[in-house]
Amino acid sequence: MKPLEADDPAEIGPYRLLARLGAGGMGRVYLARSAGGRTVAVKVVRAELAEDEDFRRRFRREVAAAQAVRGRRTAPVVDCDRDSAVPWLATAYVLGPSLAEAVDRFGALPEPSVRALGAGLADALVSVHAAGLVHRDLKPSNVLLAADGPRVIDFGIARAADGDRLTRTGIVVGSPGFMSPEQALGAEAGPASDVFSLGSVLAYAAGGQGPFGDSTPAGLLYRVVNEPPDLSRVPEALRPLLARCLARDPADRPAPGAVAAALAPDGADAALAGGWLPTAVAGAIAAHAAEVLDMETPPRGQPAASPVAGRDATVNSRAAADPGAVPTATDGLPGRTPAVPATDPAVTAGGGPPRRRVLAAALATGGAAVAGT
Repeated sequence: MKPLEADDPAEIGPYRLLARLGAGGMGRVYLARSAGGRTVAVKVVRAELAEDEDFRRRFRREVAAAQAVRGRRTAPVVDCDRDSAVPWLATAYVLGPSLAEAVDRFGALPEPSVRALGAGLADALVSVHAAGLVHRDLKPSNVLLAADGPRVIDFGIARAADGDRLTRTGIVVGSPGFMSPEQALGAEAGPASDVFSLGSVLAYAAGGQGPFGDSTPAGLLYRVVNEPPDLSRVPEALRPLLARCLARDPADRPAPGAVAAALAPDGADAALAGGWLPTAVAGAIAAHAAEVLDMETPPRGQPAASPVAGRDATVNSRAAADPGAVPTATDGLPGRTPAVPATDPAVTAGGGPPRRRVLAAALATGGAAVAGT
């Protein structure tokens, strides 16, 4: 997290801004809190892009895609205003680093953690595909690690599973090194494309590097299309399943439900119970929880206080990052969507016990996820 800057607004809609979570070419993401005490991540579109009607249509589709998914393994949309002068989207704030941040800081995850991670992500894909969508950008930075399980975020380039004319142009959208061969070629990418990306993400989590190594975007695209994945860093017991996920022919890849069952025969919930993350990662989440819960909401007219000095800035939620390239999904939402109740109290809370008591419970259980007071 970073302090707010002079050009940052003090509030967006009903939310008071507390800190910056990230920024990119399409907009900024803020940590914010409602008058009722709910902590959220607010994505705000850049003002110059807000004047582009084509971009507004894309942003509306992103909102529609994110709202269409119903599942515990995604960060739900809680509020939005797609038609204001500066459109914005608020999602539940997830206490935890991205998979990319965790691996960069702590190294590859042990096999039990990878199994639990994979089962949780496969469950998330079941929810995404059940909504008639293909995520198309599953990658380590779009996976958040909460103490009670992973969350898939950023539906910026998701599209309807039955195709959309806006993306049938041969334009490649996605992240080199984690997209499927058919996606890299600009061809039709269905639900099986997400399974290929899941295999790449799990190989990264288990080995500390993607299955197609490090290279330029063009080099990664070439390897994805033409070379077999390198699973030498992956534990041997996981290689056969990940090799199936990374099959070049989409028809040879398993369904997400089959992946979840193979990784966690007793179910994802059982695999994620009782502390599924390494101690170092769980401790970092607990430390970040202390920082967030200690942040006071500033009175109207006063700037937010800086995040606690000395905390590790890498342990934060990427939340709903950069409004993506070519999002597509069914449109038709009202311009302003009212806030909805929290669907996962382990991730977001809009009331309840005093923050210190909640934090003490979190620390006592090895860093339980508590995001909001």
